[in-house]
Amino acid sequence: MGISMGYSRHLITKVASFGKRMLKGHMKKSWVFQSLNGLIVLGSLVSFLVAAGCAYLYVFPTFHSVIDNYGISKSSEECNVFEGRWIRDESHPLYNASDCPFAERGFNCLANGRKDQGYLKWRWKPKNCEIQRFRVHAVLEKLRGKRVVFIGDSMSRTQWESFICLLMTGVEDKRSVYEITGNSITKQIRYLGVQFSSFNFSVEFYRSVFLVQPGLAPKRGPKRAKSSLHLDKMDEISKDWIDSDILIFNTGHWWTRSKLFEMGCYFQVGGTLKLGMPITTAFRAALNTWASWIETTINTNRTRVFFRSFESSHWSGRTRKICKVTRNPLSKPKGKGRNPFSDIIIKVVENMTVPATVLHVTPMVAFRSDAHVGTNSDTPLVPDCSHWCLPGVPDMWNEILLSHLLFRNEVSFQ
Repeated sequence: MGISMGYSRHLITKVASFGKRMLKGHMKKSWVFQSLNGLIVLGSLVSFLVAAGCAYLYVFPTFHSVIDNYGISKSSEECNVFEGRWIRDESHPLYNASDCPFAERGFNCLANGRKDQGYLKWRWKPKNCEIQRFRVHAVLEKLRGKRVVFIGDSMSRTQWESFICLLMTGVEDKRSVYEITGNSITKQIRYLGVQFSSFNFSVEFYRSVFLVQPGLAPKRGPKRAKSSLHLDKMDEISKDWIDSDILIFNTGHWWTRSKLFEMGCYFQVGGTLKLGMPITTAFRAALNTWASWIETTINTNRTRVFFRSFESSHWSGRTRKICKVTRNPLSKPKGKGRNPFSDIIIKVVENMTVPATVLHVTPMVAFRSDAHVGTNSDTPLVPDCSHWCLPGVPDMWNEILLSHLLFRNEVSFQ
């Protein structure tokens, strides 16, 4: 973009050399003129350095942090809020799912027969800082007049439900909180929107499991290709996400062989099917499409953008079909603290030219084999070691998110 540090140093050297010649040529003049000329040269040099510094900051702006330090009370200079451990906290849970009309019955483990309640009594404690305690009334006021949008798969819907249930604890008239279109929560519905009418803000969910556009396979493609995933096109409903104040994205759980290739769905770029493309390569391409869309479409001066990383499941056995829900969190993450999808998300966001923040929940959820739905759902014959009970782990994601928004004041609430 034109101005380099080498070029700047060259110009500064030229100005300094010019100043020396001027001073030397005037040494024989009276001391008054020498001083005057010296001041003129010095002033010129200072003005140039200020201008050069401003130009450099314009061309090379300060880089944004990908994974922010969300904690407010710090015990050391550096704190990664996602490095820590789960500790017992008798003040949890923060709500009763049976009292929240937006908590899906399938995630309400207590109502579905779970006997032990220990899984409800854990709070995430970062290593070197404290996450500010949830202050519902302060949050409700800060969100007044705003639009919060969750976009992704069923894990995003779970976080959306948790978010609403947390906020409803501070609303006196529960009837003032309602689904905008009158829709009921279902697994396949593409849009749900809840209005907090007393505070004039909405919390919405868009089902977009890949974020990019699914569609029919090319007509001349192989017979096994029944559909395709356009890695270079955003989901057609992405136009509805633009006019928002807070965007929280996720994807990952549908990027599997069983939900893609075994269903006849293959990757496509332009008009060409990429039959041999690995899933991680396709995932990276889709994330780059998302990042480009954010950079060119979203006004990040208004809208705060978050991307939640992948949450590892706790299926076990050689076929990964055994679901054993433990009574307590694991003492060690057992290899689940990292995930290739999460690494790709972090890298893509790191290379973006506009601010976006990764909610890197992968390490913290690796311990929580006790917090899955298991057989305590509305379909008990189908065990589930992917989704989370409510109340539960998604509440902590929202506590971190809300703490960040409220106390760091990184979203404009004016």
